[in-house]
Amino acid sequence: MHAFSEMGLRIPRIQLPKEGTDYEKWAVVACDQYTSEPAYWEEADRIVGTSPSTLRMILPEYYLGKPQEEELTRQIRSHMKQYEETGVLRTLPEGCMLVKRTAAGRTRLGLVIAVDLEAYDYTKGSTSLIRATERTITERIPPRLRIRRGAPVELPHIIILIDDPEKTVIEPLAKKKGTVAYETDLMLDGGHITGTFFPKEELGGVQEAFSRLYDKSTERFGKGKEFLMAMGDGNHSLATAKAAWEEIKQTLTPQELENHPARYALCELENVHDDGIVFEPIHRVLFGEGKLTGEEIVRKTVEILKKQNPDAYLAEESDEAGAAGREGAQCTPRTDCYRIPVIFGGTRRMLVIDHPVSGLEVGALQTALDELVRTKGVRIDYIHGEQTVSELASLEENAGFLLPSMDKHRLFPAVAADGALPRKTFSMGHANEKRYYLEGRSLRV
Repeated sequence: MHAFSEMGLRIPRIQLPKEGTDYEKWAVVACDQYTSEPAYWEEADRIVGTSPSTLRMILPEYYLGKPQEEELTRQIRSHMKQYEETGVLRTLPEGCMLVKRTAAGRTRLGLVIAVDLEAYDYTKGSTSLIRATERTITERIPPRLRIRRGAPVELPHIIILIDDPEKTVIEPLAKKKGTVAYETDLMLDGGHITGTFFPKEELGGVQEAFSRLYDKSTERFGKGKEFLMAMGDGNHSLATAKAAWEEIKQTLTPQELENHPARYALCELENVHDDGIVFEPIHRVLFGEGKLTGEEIVRKTVEILKKQNPDAYLAEESDEAGAAGREGAQCTPRTDCYRIPVIFGGTRRMLVIDHPVSGLEVGALQTALDELVRTKGVRIDYIHGEQTVSELASLEENAGFLLPSMDKHRLFPAVAADGALPRKTFSMGHANEKRYYLEGRSLRV
């Protein structure tokens, strides 16, 4: 049986709020959600009020680049220190948390554990145990790093997937009796969550099952190329933890390298074969911001697409075409064509790409959108709900692109074969289904 350390894992000492804390106010959704919907974060702030909350220890990305960013970042560090010094945070013995989350009518299981950042490499061509599933945008790391650098506490919204079709690692824990650490509804339609704690000595079955996955991976990919875990959510948060660790490790002795808390990152492991996990599409909205109208954004996107896909064009949207695009079906009767519904100024059209050079709709589109953002100075955001896209794209200067969902069972084979997928290829559920901050871990030496 392999040691947890050999498999890129570590049993953490989890931090939770003190007993009696209102968990519904404590738990807040991942910071990279609702980035174009300030009303969400204003309502979360109203709900929390003066109660202890993870909202005070994270920076919602809606505020990135805005006047409040610097002051909010300063307050995060102050609240972390205050929560530790006043006993708001308590530390559990070494162990893992089995998380049961119900949202949008689906229930899924997760295991809160720590991963070794030495086993994670997001650079292109990586063969690390933990693989990035999308290209890491290094420009997104610095604002996160300003918070992580020197922070006494980490709070994860990271979800890492394992490929366990027989459901041998996480699911058996649900049949065992652990200690219920919390059970609460989650604010703003986040559903319901229960956390059951299992001390280290009761995790032998998890270790054995994970060892079998490790051996299967070795057989499949070869010694030294094992591929055990793939990023599900929070890729840039894990990349930020990695960047912070690379800075710190330069100052450490070989002995200090082994156990320094910054070497590890808390995350939630989930099984991609869990019936409660659904891959939802991530749509694109572009904001002209006085530079282009929505219609001009769409037409220039088509012009850029034609450089690599000569048979790209904008068409009228029929009922049949609209259904095909929303459900991810390709063109009929041919199969060498993509249909992507677009919205601008309240008008709907269909972006058609015949004989595409990319294997995924998102791959074909994203390259064009990246060039448009770079050359024309428009802004892009990634939106989970079609209704939100429609609302944002109803404005004259905005344009929305509706993408299909990806089959989750293609994830591990695709990453193993081709490396990281195009940016924002899939989402594990809608925004309200994302991970809520609950557990923390001390980063103090």
